[in-house]
Amino acid sequence: MGIGSGIFLFVVGAIMAFALNFDVPWINLDLVGYLLMGAGALIFLISLVMVARKRSSSSTVRQVDNGGTERVTQRETRSDSDPLV
Repeated sequence: MGIGSGIFLFVVGAIMAFALNFDVPWINLDLVGYLLMGAGALIFLISLVMVARKRSSSSTVRQVDNGGTERVTQRETRSDSDPLV
C-alpha cells in the first residue's frame, strides 16, 4: 500500500461518514467511515516516512586469481537527498 491507497481510504471513509444519509440496521456507517479515515491517514503517514528515509545499497565483488590472490571490491551507494523537497 502506498500514498495513493492511504488517500483513497481516507476519501472513502469521509464519504461514508459525512455524505451518506441512510441507516443500515446491522452496521454503523459513521463509525466505519471514521475507521477508514484513520486507517487511510495512518497508511499515508507510514508511506511518507518510508519514502523519506535514506536509501543505501552495497555490493561486494570477490575475485580470485590463478595464483590464489584474492581481491575484494566493495561499493556503497547512498542517497542523502530528501525526495520530498
